[in-house]
Amino acid sequence: MRIIRHYEHGGPSVLRVEEAEKPQPGPGEVLIRTEAVGVTFAEVQRRQGIPIGGHANLPGAPGGDVAGTVEALGEGVTDLAVGQRVVVDVDHSAYADYVVADAAWAIRIPDSMDAAEATLLPSPAQTAYHALKESGQLQPGETVLIDAASGGVGHLAVQIAKAMGAGKVIATASTQAKLDFVRGLGADVTVNYTDEDWADQVMAATDGRGADVVLETVGGDILIKSVALTAQFGRLVFYGSASGDIQSVNPLMLSRMKTIAGFALYAMLYNRPEAIAAGQRDLLDMIGTGKVRPVVHERLPLVDAVKAHELMEARAQLGKVVLVP
Repeated sequence: MRIIRHYEHGGPSVLRVEEAEKPQPGPGEVLIRTEAVGVTFAEVQRRQGIPIGGHANLPGAPGGDVAGTVEALGEGVTDLAVGQRVVVDVDHSAYADYVVADAAWAIRIPDSMDAAEATLLPSPAQTAYHALKESGQLQPGETVLIDAASGGVGHLAVQIAKAMGAGKVIATASTQAKLDFVRGLGADVTVNYTDEDWADQVMAATDGRGADVVLETVGGDILIKSVALTAQFGRLVFYGSASGDIQSVNPLMLSRMKTIAGFALYAMLYNRPEAIAAGQRDLLDMIGTGKVRPVVHERLPLVDAVKAHELMEARAQLGKVVLVP
């Protein structure tokens, strides 16, 4: 079978297509014939040598959200059957024709959803959902600020926040095309965060009080300004740093009863399986009723992993970039 690996850190060109033996599922695992792989920005950073959200050890074999058909069951797996279509977050060796994955984390794909769209169900949708619900403690009527709102997680967060009853959703992005995109998904206010006065625009949109819940995944100066844009008693949820620049936050910035909450999906998967199961049901209902629409920006052949990473690095995508074997 084919698999994508890299043996050095650097640009997208370090990714190589190789031949490997088909893996076999161990206890509690399933073997999946891959139909689509969702590319995550965290794997772009690890390929660069930046250990955001995990290690960046060599040799590397990127992880991702894999949708496909169950080919074989490992010992002890009773909740799934050969031939079922599932999608699951795979932490390594995901860019491949076949993958093994933890059966407990597999989500059955609805008949109405194709494989590429389904890749948004594990890490992107669940990150957006639980960052808002668990870490952000979003309440109906509250104002939400979503940084980098046009990406794989952000575009879902805009829609999920509205589905959860947010009073106003403010979305930031870096180009007019991205702003138009998120406005079409339901954002009430859009702001270009490359504008010098972007923070002033956000504050004006909140009548000077700031946002009750802020989802921040850019880092750097955007993180510091987002703390200032968090309302009194508000919650900023930090779930990544696309810039790779982690700034220190002065505790005095939190003195107006502000909270910074971290979010990591794996912490939820390992420690809150009941919340994960409830979130899956809620998300499938949101998608089934049309409240949330996963968007696939581009579907590329597996062998075009380099191009997929180039798209991600250029911040050119609207929604999700997907590899298709």
